[in-house]
Amino acid sequence: MAHWGMFEAETANGEVTAVHPFAGDADPSPILENAVGSVRHRSRVAGPAIRRGWLDGGPGPSGRRGSDEFVAVTWDELTELLAGELRRVVDTHGNRAIFGGSYGWSAPGRFHHAQSQVHRFLKMLGGYTRSEHSYSLGATGVIMPRVIGTHWKLFARSTNWDVIARDTDLMVCFGGVPLKNTAVNDGGTSNHPTRGALDAMRARGGRVVAISPLRDDVHGDAEWLAPRPGTDVAIMLALGHVLATEGLADRAFLDRYTVGYDKFEDYLLGRADGVAKDPIWAEGLSGIPAADIAALARRMASGRTLVTVTWSLQRVRHGEQAPWAGITLAAMLGQIGLPGGGFGHGYGSMNEPGLAPVPYPLPTLFQGQNPVPDSIPVAAISDLLLNPGERYDYNGESRTFPDIRLVYWAGGNPFHHHQDLGRLRRALSRPDTIVVHDPYWTPMAKHADIVVPSTTSLERNDLTCTRNDPLMVAMQAAVEPFADARDDYDTFAALARRLGFGAEFTEGRTSGEWIEHLYEQWRGFVAADGGDAPPFEEFWARGHVRMRTEDDLTLFEDFRDDPERNALRTPSGKIEIFSSDIDGFGYDDCAGHPAWYEPQEWLGGARAERFPLHLIANQPKTRLHSQLDHGATSQSSKIRGREPIRLHPDDAAERGIEAGDVVRVFNDRGTCLAGAVLDEGLLRGVVQLSTGAWYDPLDPSDPNSMCVHGNPNVLTPDVGTSRLARGCTGQHVLVEIERFAGDLPPIRAYEPPVIRSHK
Repeated sequence: MAHWGMFEAETANGEVTAVHPFAGDADPSPILENAVGSVRHRSRVAGPAIRRGWLDGGPGPSGRRGSDEFVAVTWDELTELLAGELRRVVDTHGNRAIFGGSYGWSAPGRFHHAQSQVHRFLKMLGGYTRSEHSYSLGATGVIMPRVIGTHWKLFARSTNWDVIARDTDLMVCFGGVPLKNTAVNDGGTSNHPTRGALDAMRARGGRVVAISPLRDDVHGDAEWLAPRPGTDVAIMLALGHVLATEGLADRAFLDRYTVGYDKFEDYLLGRADGVAKDPIWAEGLSGIPAADIAALARRMASGRTLVTVTWSLQRVRHGEQAPWAGITLAAMLGQIGLPGGGFGHGYGSMNEPGLAPVPYPLPTLFQGQNPVPDSIPVAAISDLLLNPGERYDYNGESRTFPDIRLVYWAGGNPFHHHQDLGRLRRALSRPDTIVVHDPYWTPMAKHADIVVPSTTSLERNDLTCTRNDPLMVAMQAAVEPFADARDDYDTFAALARRLGFGAEFTEGRTSGEWIEHLYEQWRGFVAADGGDAPPFEEFWARGHVRMRTEDDLTLFEDFRDDPERNALRTPSGKIEIFSSDIDGFGYDDCAGHPAWYEPQEWLGGARAERFPLHLIANQPKTRLHSQLDHGATSQSSKIRGREPIRLHPDDAAERGIEAGDVVRVFNDRGTCLAGAVLDEGLLRGVVQLSTGAWYDPLDPSDPNSMCVHGNPNVLTPDVGTSRLARGCTGQHVLVEIERFAGDLPPIRAYEPPVIRSHK
């Protein structure tokens, strides 16, 4: 099982030579092909390695991270050095000085899950400073619990695709429903139903309205409205204005199921600030004709309408507003809790929304409690490292950044996730020590002091399932471990023994015994639910077991049926269109109700005079984030080895750019090279460059060096969504583009650093 699908692997000489998708998958993902040739790729970390400067000079801040050579050491030497450094940091600075970053998708698998392993280890060590929420959902993770009392239910218990196909008349999709993103799920996926569900809905007569500057943000026939990026909230407000002023809002629903609508309406109609948020106002911001906005509002009120908001819309400055405004618009329609109507968040963002959940807990490696209370918003890693002791606002609290001396990273690549990579590199020069577990010489591994070579999921046994997939899958190793790579569990077990808590960490079990133990625990949950699952040996031989799923779900159906008995976990028990709590925080960038805030990075602002193209840094079609960027599917999209950037032909012509040219993309933060692809399916003034190309600086010793491979995060601003959530804002950035006329530098992203033998 991989994040992008279930498959069988053919192997030869320790390498995967072919993959065959699961026969039950309705729409297998081509990303599976990236697994071919991945085990023995030249970018693999072959053995334990220590950065030369750290080994010779000892722990301490260093600007040589990312450009220094490494020294090969034995496993015993690595274990001794790493255990000693952990003990030094804990004894001298306390556990608060350890940041357990470990953010990322790592690999599927319920036992060999990198974050579970490292967090279990660090908690037993005495704790660590942790991160909260995710780069994907930093704003949503804070705002939605305050507005509707939940976050995870928006995805795990969303309205099923079968219900949408059967009952929805109109899907109004802010951000579209990008089919490419539904290739993946964080724990693996055995089926991809999105394409078929949309086709079935349209065959029944349902319609899709896609509101996005990119035409291909929805599969199949759809009405395309192309706004200026970053103006979705203005359009939502204008739609609400029409509902309110034309008597189309469901006042009975608003009165019974929501609080604060009257205060929001004062803002909406301009009674609070003198500015009516009507379609004419929204046209001036978004470029969408006022008549089209008004007509759409009336259509939405005339049938069963589902309002959806992709995750991408909250990965911008003031990202809290889009999901909040979306659910407010759905509440005004009064269809929340009705089959085929209401609100959805994340359709087209991952292969989870719309899939039926399983009704019992998943097998999970117990991590224990973290004795250290400190945490940061996940997208504040550079702030944390650069500003120890500084106070900051977050979700109604005033917090202080700890003084981090050791960063421990296992499973993830922040050079994909994080913004303003020059600033990140300067931040990574500050700690005493950086430890990275990784199968590959990723940019993060090259910035480490201690590099631990990990196995991939193809080299170890495991089991996996997700909360929205019907199969429990036996993940059987396809090949032997590469070179001197080890499972993270074995690494942590050795460290725990050296530090005096080996028995507690392993509980006397090998990894194989842990996998069987977790399965039998899960089997008990199935039995308690009245189901039946085979003993472990039978499961392992069979390869997968089908679980019961909760079908025909409609989001918030129980709340609509009985809002008193099934009250939401908000202060009022209702949908909080106006939140007294948020209003009480007094934030100037997040008021007590959904509102329009002018972005800095948008085509309607002064900054666009210097950088007149709006770059959308979205997820790629050819890989998951940066995983296996060297794979065949990912490489097939490259232009002369660079990540492709899409431009409208007219924008390209103005700059003398032709298809296939290598271009220089730049602003006042940084520069990268990319390969030009011309596409009329973009709004004029908009360009699109996916994230995930491995960061490849022309001069590895210079934090501000040009990325020759096409990583857009050298361009994106490292600022939070607001003082409320401080979520990631890497989706939008203003740039300029010109044809690159110099000699093309080589791509070195996948090359290991210089590694010397230990003398």
